[in-house]
Amino acid sequence: MITRALLGVAALAALATGGCSGLRLSLIDASVKRPSNIAVYFTVDTTEDQPVPNLTAESFRIYEDGQPISVHESKQTILNPEVAAAHHTLLLIDMSGSVTGSGDVSVIQEAARAFAERVQKYQKVAIYAFDGSPQIHPIVGFTTGPALAAGAGRLGTFKARDPSTNLNGAVLEGLRVLRRQMSTSAAPLTFGTLVVFTDGTDRAHRIPREQLEREVYETDLDVMVIGVGAEVDESSLRRIGKTETILNKDRSQIASSFQAAAARVEASSKHYYLLGYCSPARAGKHELRIEATHQGKSGDLTYEFNAAGFAPNCDPTAKPTFNVRRPGKAKATR
Repeated sequence: MITRALLGVAALAALATGGCSGLRLSLIDASVKRPSNIAVYFTVDTTEDQPVPNLTAESFRIYEDGQPISVHESKQTILNPEVAAAHHTLLLIDMSGSVTGSGDVSVIQEAARAFAERVQKYQKVAIYAFDGSPQIHPIVGFTTGPALAAGAGRLGTFKARDPSTNLNGAVLEGLRVLRRQMSTSAAPLTFGTLVVFTDGTDRAHRIPREQLEREVYETDLDVMVIGVGAEVDESSLRRIGKTETILNKDRSQIASSFQAAAARVEASSKHYYLLGYCSPARAGKHELRIEATHQGKSGDLTYEFNAAGFAPNCDPTAKPTFNVRRPGKAKATR
C-alpha cells in the first residue's frame, strides 16, 4: 500500500486546485487506457472544507492543453464511483457504566439504527461498542441491509464487562478494525471513517492521551466524534474528531447529534466523483484540466497524460483501470 505521505507527493505533482474561487478539487487517482479512455477520480469540497455532493456531468468542463473539449465529442459522463473505490464506516458506541445507567440506551439504540440505515446506502457499516475493557465489542460486522437494524437492536441488551470508559484505547482499536476490513476489499481504492459516540472522557487511562492524539493525527482515515452529556471534555474530543466533532452538553440532543453525523458521512460519500470521457488526442503528452462550477463557485484540477496509441471507438462508460491498490485518503479537516 502507498502511504498517505506518498499519496500527497503524487497529488502535489499532478494537481492544481482552484481554491481561490470557492471550490477545491482533489485528485485521488486517474486511469488512462486505449482506445482513448480517461477517467479521473477526485473529490469536490468548498474552501471551507465542506463536501459538495450531487454534482452532475454538466457541472464539469474538460480542457486539454487549455482548449475546451466539446461535451458531444468527449461523451463525458459521471461513472459509478463504486467501480473505483470501497467505503467503510465503523460506528463505535460508548456503552460504559455512565451510559448504560443513564436511561438513554433506547435513544442511542434508535439513533444508531437510523445512522446505519442512512449511511448503508453508500457504504458498508459496522457497529461496535466499548466500555472499560481493553478490547472493543462487535455488535454487527461490516454489512448492509436488515442485519444492521438487528445489530443496533442488540445494543439494548449489551452488558458492560467493565463500567469504566476506555475511550482512548477504543478509538485506536476501532482504527485497527477498520483497517483490517479495508484490507479485504477488492477495490483498487479503499476509504474508512470511524464515528465515535461518547458521553464523557477516558477514565481507564489504558492508552496515554499523547499516543492517541499522535496516532489519530497520523492516520489517513476520517475520524468523527459525537460527544453528548455534561461530562464531555470538549478540547480532548476535538483533538480526536479531526474530521468532524459534534458536541452538546444536553443529553436530549443524542438523536439529533447522530443525525448530524450521518448527514456528514452521507455528504462525504457523495463528494467523490469518477468522471470519464473520450479524449480527442491521438499522440503525445497533454495537460487535462477539469473545472467544476456550483452555486457561483468554481475550482479545478490538472493532470498530465500520454495519448500514445490513442484511437477512435472509445466507450466513456467502460470500467477504468487503476494500477495500484492503495488506501484512499478521506480528508482530515478542522
